[in-house]
Amino acid sequence: MAAWGERLAGVRGVLLDITGVLYDGGEGGGAPIAGSVEALARLKRSQLKVRFCTNESQKSRGDLVGMLRRLGFDISEGEVTAPAPATCLILKERGLRPHLLIHDGVRSEFDQIDTSNPNCVVIADAGEGFSYQNMNKAFQVLMELENPVLFSLGKGIHSFFFVARTLRRYYKETSGLMLDVGPYTKALEYACGIEAEVVGKPSPEFFKSALREMGVEAHQAIMIGDDIVGDVSGAQQCGMRALQVRTGKFRSSNEGFLGFRGSLRPKGVRETPLETSSAFSPGGQSGNPRSPAPASPEAAEPWDLARFG
Repeated sequence: MAAWGERLAGVRGVLLDITGVLYDGGEGGGAPIAGSVEALARLKRSQLKVRFCTNESQKSRGDLVGMLRRLGFDISEGEVTAPAPATCLILKERGLRPHLLIHDGVRSEFDQIDTSNPNCVVIADAGEGFSYQNMNKAFQVLMELENPVLFSLGKGIHSFFFVARTLRRYYKETSGLMLDVGPYTKALEYACGIEAEVVGKPSPEFFKSALREMGVEAHQAIMIGDDIVGDVSGAQQCGMRALQVRTGKFRSSNEGFLGFRGSLRPKGVRETPLETSSAFSPGGQSGNPRSPAPASPEAAEPWDLARFG
């Protein structure tokens, strides 16, 4: 195997997933993944640019950042690329008025959007809002439109023939695994005979917007996440490298996906955040992003990477 210094050569920027990489959500705001606060601090002490790329759609960016700061993370709202603000830009550009099937926690992001006489539907992780009544109302709105438009804040990916197994099906909270937006989006797609426009990972445009905001080219960036499809594959489709961590929603069964398509192969897999960050900046000291040193095997704590590709 190539040394870490060779694998990470030329990396100037790091995109980090949030849920399942920095923390697991849950009661009281959730809990940091062991070692993740220190790992983020270590990355920020390096010469690398750091940005957060999330599909979080139950909280506004302000609420998400406030919660993460209370958990001890060094993060600002301007460092976060999230689907709700990106969706609002699309709605304004295209003159669309949405019916919103979203969580109350993210509704404030749409305060400046006209929702009267809707001509599209926006679906996100609505949590308890995914009742039959609410799903059926979204279905009715779409069926009444001559050209129905459905936006999904995150969902999955269509470029692999095992798509049915790899939609954004679930995520992890401290209480266990939770159904995500993917199954509900798929239900509306099936009922209406349409395909949703995905805003969020693994959409290439979403990754490209994060890269523009970070100011680096795709070949100079690496994505760190727990989702083999949304994070790893999505980043690779844009020309980035990707690291998968064994935290959050990671399951050992993920490794079976490698047999389906050779391109879906992260460069490495680590257990913990600390080992990942030490690969870029050993010992917590600022490293040279053009030639980062390999991680020490003894440093295997949070973000011990499942795979790197």
